[in-house]
Order: sequence, then C-alpha cells, then structure tokens
Amino acid sequence: MACIFCEIVQGRIPCAQVYATDTIMAFLDIAPVRPGHVLVIPKAHYPTIEDIPTDLGNELLTAVQRISVAIRRAVDAQGLNVMMNNHRAAGQLVDHAHFHLIPRHEHDGLQLWPQSAYQTPEQMHKIADSIKAAIG
Repeated sequence: MACIFCEIVQGRIPCAQVYATDTIMAFLDIAPVRPGHVLVIPKAHYPTIEDIPTDLGNELLTAVQRISVAIRRAVDAQGLNVMMNNHRAAGQLVDHAHFHLIPRHEHDGLQLWPQSAYQTPEQMHKIADSIKAAIG
C-alpha cells in the first residue's frame, strides 16, 4: 500500500495545507483530536524520527515551532501539545514520520497519558545509565 502522506505530498490526495517549504509540509489532521490539530511532515519519506537526517530534523523543529505559535494564535489556545509516535508500539499509524501539533484549552477534558513513578531511585538511575550508554 502506498504511503498516504507521500500521496498528499504528491498532490494525489487533497489536504488542508497550512505550511510548505521545499522539504516540509503541514496540514490539518482529518481526524483531529482538537480543532486546529496539525500534522507536520518531511516531504521525503522517512518512517520514523530515527531515520530523519539531522539537517532535516533541525528544519522540522523550526517549522514545528513556527506553526505552533500560529496555531495558538489562530484558535486562541492556552497551550499546545507537540507529539510524535514512532513505531506501532507507540501508536504510529502512518509509517511516515510526522509531528502532531494539538492546540489545548483550559479544561478541554483531553488527557493524553497517565503518569507513574519508578519503583526506586536505583531503577531510575539504572535506566538512565542504559540510555546514556546507548547514546555513546
């Protein structure tokens, strides 16, 4: 099956585009969590954040920042969530890297995820050490 976001980039599927450069595109999500929910994607196909070249990642973050400010102004939001799901286990439904920009209002009832705690400080530090080692 073809990538739906690649089809949008190529103009084969219509979208409500809000931003575009040579390398980045942003458009309204067709199934928004809240009105003004925008998806920001690289135009080139990269499955997850792990696959995006650093230079393009920097461009994407700059676009996310700029569009976030615009969304808050446009829908008079008090806040905004920036989210990215990577891989199926994290809820990624489209295998094309994308950021979700979700405008938020006080008492909007949206709860994104429950919080928990580490069982012990030692467990927390062990996980931190494992991540540091994997970073190199």
